[in-house]
Amino acid sequence: MSADITPLTNIMARLRDRDTGCPWDIAQNFATIAPYTIEEAYEVADAIERNDLDALKDELGDLLLQVVFHSQMASEQSAFTLQDVVNAICDKMVRRHPHVFGDISAASHEVPDNWETIKAAERSDNDDNSALAGVALALPALLRAQKIQKRAARTGFDWPDQSGARDKIIEELDEVSEATTAEHVTEEIGDLLFAVVNLARFHQVDAEHALKQANTKFERRFRDMELSAGDAFADLSLEQKEELWRQAKAKEKE
Repeated sequence: MSADITPLTNIMARLRDRDTGCPWDIAQNFATIAPYTIEEAYEVADAIERNDLDALKDELGDLLLQVVFHSQMASEQSAFTLQDVVNAICDKMVRRHPHVFGDISAASHEVPDNWETIKAAERSDNDDNSALAGVALALPALLRAQKIQKRAARTGFDWPDQSGARDKIIEELDEVSEATTAEHVTEEIGDLLFAVVNLARFHQVDAEHALKQANTKFERRFRDMELSAGDAFADLSLEQKEELWRQAKAKEKE
């Protein structure tokens, strides 16, 4: 499989041309484009979740444009080029798959551990030697918590079993109740969420995915409540709304 990306790189170079390009594109920098890059990645994930392959094609194009945009800005600073980006990821994929490109054999269940071991060896070349180095700050908070906990666990800093993680949730709940200022409540709720992610990890549940599912379920049931009540929904009592919620749940079980 091969694809000619040159037309896209030419378009981006034209858009960024200081004399004849687009004023908006010319004004951008890495920081201003970063939010769009994150947004496009989420839109790719959304198309996959909806199993919409036509949308996925479009969204992958939008995401690819982000890579080209950042690479174009970097090349203008003589930092790196798109080809450097391609070369770097090719080298990384070969390096991290010695069971494919080298002479090491590995079963499917061993591959993730080998991947993390190789990544850890790569991090040892950096100035930051922490086991937590390289966990991106821009990740969604639940996902980042999960990655941080996995890294810490690899050093042996972990509960021996899920009971410790469960007890920690109860402890953090009590601390939320005992907090006396808004700032303290915020801190303790953060600790509570972190503890819940830890329990999810012990159950081998992706916390980010689990919360997305919970969001979807709540939205589905809430929309059913609204549909059942019509325009009168907002004026219903809490007890009436709770009954509609129970009915929505019952419909799902049917």
